[in-house]
Amino acid sequence: MEGDPEMASRLNPYISFAGDARQAMEFYRQVFGGELNLNTFGDFGGMEGADADKVMHAQLETERGFTLMASDTPPGMEHQPGNNMSISLSGEDADELRGYWDKLSDGGTVTVPLEKQMWGDEFGACLDRFGVSWMVNIAQSS
Repeated sequence: MEGDPEMASRLNPYISFAGDARQAMEFYRQVFGGELNLNTFGDFGGMEGADADKVMHAQLETERGFTLMASDTPPGMEHQPGNNMSISLSGEDADELRGYWDKLSDGGTVTVPLEKQMWGDEFGACLDRFGVSWMVNIAQSS
């Protein structure tokens, strides 16, 4: 909130879905853990019928400090998935990162297998079951 000295600035992914934001965010909660908050369009009295149950805003906050936000594309707007964006997970905790990789790639499409690359790290890329692009890089300890 503006003017709140306790609220630090942050940058995080915000993903638009074509009606399956709830399922996707529940999947990501299974992958990463944490607390998921969901609000539907109906929660704010803006819509009725089937669209009322669509997600207006979802936010997942994990114990590791990850924040992931999402929504369903509002009615009347076109959902345009693209290939110009990926979510990147990186670090040195190989077991943790492999665990995320296994869950994210399960039911999805592996585009680059998670294996040692020419720069010395383990790296993999996949599209998860919701069509979201992920990259995982496991840095090798010096």
